[in-house]
Amino acid sequence: MLTSKLTSRAQTTIPQPVRLALDLHPGDEILYRIDEGQVILSKAHPIRRDDSFKTFDEWDSEEDRQAYADL
Repeated sequence: MLTSKLTSRAQTTIPQPVRLALDLHPGDEILYRIDEGQVILSKAHPIRRDDSFKTFDEWDSEEDRQAYADL
């Protein structure tokens, strides 16, 4: 059984065996699911967002890429 304490700021440290099991790294998001009085913790997988502009062939020139590079 693994435990951790809750701080006064509602923060806790995820024990190393849990971090290893979920392959968690700094900056990763965690998903919490509440099910019948228990909380299930898992690694949240970010939603992949494709570049919408790739679908517009008329905006696919080298000049356009350079013009929009800093946006």
